[in-house]
Amino acid sequence: AIRHIDAGSCNGCELEVQALGNPYYDLERFGIHFVASPRHADALLVTGVVTRHMQAALLDAWQAMAEPHLLIAAGNCACDGGEFGCSYASLGAVENVLPVDVRIPGCPPTPAVLLRGLLAALGRTR
Repeated sequence: AIRHIDAGSCNGCELEVQALGNPYYDLERFGIHFVASPRHADALLVTGVVTRHMQAALLDAWQAMAEPHLLIAAGNCACDGGEFGCSYASLGAVENVLPVDVRIPGCPPTPAVLLRGLLAALGRTR
């Protein structure tokens, strides 16, 4: 179960994440699904740079999750700050706030790349 949080993206990554649920990529055939609450999640998928206004919400979601859990940074902004980086409004990459287990780069990463990254994060690749 994955909880997705947009920490401050341009929504490019969100469009690609949404595509994972269509019949072509069919994320649920792997037993992976998105949940509405971090309390029901095994992994947190974060897109976008962490804006200063989203820092508290991101930390709250992380702390609400049961152990063990994964943190997955998806997209260049979440992985390394992208073109936004650190500024008066942004803390930059997710790893500046929380320890990241898996990085899925791309601007935005395609659904196929996201799917490979999620499967790798869960140890379901050959």
